[in-house]
Amino acid sequence: MILTTAQLLDNLKSYKNPYDKIARMVKDHELFPLVKGLYENNNTISGLYLANSIYGPSYISFNTALSYYGLIPEAVYTFTSATCLKKKKKTYHNGFGTFTYRDIPMEVFPYGISLVDYKEYTLWIASKEKALCDKLYDLPVIKTQKELEYTLFESMRIDQDLFLQLNKNDIYFLAGKYHSTNVSLLEKYLRRINHE
Repeated sequence: MILTTAQLLDNLKSYKNPYDKIARMVKDHELFPLVKGLYENNNTISGLYLANSIYGPSYISFNTALSYYGLIPEAVYTFTSATCLKKKKKTYHNGFGTFTYRDIPMEVFPYGISLVDYKEYTLWIASKEKALCDKLYDLPVIKTQKELEYTLFESMRIDQDLFLQLNKNDIYFLAGKYHSTNVSLLEKYLRRINHE
């Protein structure tokens, strides 16, 4: 379970020096530091369930979410989340992995995310559609639908059957909120293939 320094100090108030006790617990592998002031006491938990607490507000997205849903075949070893109004990419390293946070537009931030409960953890994660839009938003400008097709199915290796099962209306709704050439191109591509 995730614990703050304040919670630990409260739990350890019977100790003469609770800060020393925390340091000993870290040394003895009873606590595992995440970032300054935040610890985890279970070293077997996936970093997926820690990412939202390390830096926020945020939700799991990009390749991490695409891999979680099986849309891309690769296992992902960096936990990548979307955030907003931060103006720069942030990266944290700890014993659970590498955690990266990337900005998306505030206008689209609250849409297409859901809460997953797992034991005593909660995880905010993008829908398949939102994760794909976030990923395309983060890429260099794609100029044509042919180039988009190559990016999706060759570079990113997205499963074409799963791609065709995406909720197109969700993508149409999200697309205008990104103000992104790439996401607009995805919307146009979907509208075209649905009429062929």
